[in-house]
Amino acid sequence: MSFPKLSAYTISGVNRLDHQAKLEIYSRMIPSEVMERFEIGADFLDSSGNNLLTLECPSGSTSTEMGLRHQFDFTDPILYGHITDTINGQIHVLLYILNDPSSPRFDIDHLPDGTYTEFGTRYRNTPAEIASLEFGLAPGQVRRGLRLLRPAIAAFEQFVTSIGQNIYFVEPLFYHNAIIFERYGFAYEKGRRLMEGIQVGFSQGDLIEKLENTNPFRQPGAVSSIRLRSWAIHDGLLGEPFTNVTMYKRIGEPANVSTCQDCSW
Repeated sequence: MSFPKLSAYTISGVNRLDHQAKLEIYSRMIPSEVMERFEIGADFLDSSGNNLLTLECPSGSTSTEMGLRHQFDFTDPILYGHITDTINGQIHVLLYILNDPSSPRFDIDHLPDGTYTEFGTRYRNTPAEIASLEFGLAPGQVRRGLRLLRPAIAAFEQFVTSIGQNIYFVEPLFYHNAIIFERYGFAYEKGRRLMEGIQVGFSQGDLIEKLENTNPFRQPGAVSSIRLRSWAIHDGLLGEPFTNVTMYKRIGEPANVSTCQDCSW
């Protein structure tokens, strides 16, 4: 079944529709490349009839959570998204994750006793984070990504336009997320001054002095590495958490913002 383009719908508005309509609309966020790579059919069922797609979008709610697994009983989804309405009824992405299920898992998202760490932003599983860092991952990653961010953003923007909107907001959890979003055409609603200050600090200022080989999270190589900068900032290099950064993207209008020059991944 296909549905016409909706006129300026909010997440809460979509959530008031029937289940089949919600499924059709929210599944637009899933890039075809993910479906093809893992041989997932349009019905999202495996060969045993198990549903690989979960949607938490009850009527009356202003948010939606979606998780897609390549295997019904696998620990992590290959795609997870959590979106909500802003106070003005625009789309705000709280979390969007692409996981490669074939890569090793690092338990940075919970402590040994099972306590949820909020991806290290509330509590930290330091041994798991060190192992993740050494494997080449960035803060917040439990697995390597699918390397499908470009088609994922394209699919998400098709979803945004299909419900009659032309702008959406994201909240980067970590420094490297913000830099990646910059390179995909996002601008800052708030936090640009912080990002520019970080660039100054790593290029000619006080942050360089805080890098030391004795701390695995604060390596001197962070001066010229986005990933290592992000680990150092996650470790408290700024003297405060990396928060209060919100970005936005107008569909079809790249912002051409860059707060991190001459810096490799």
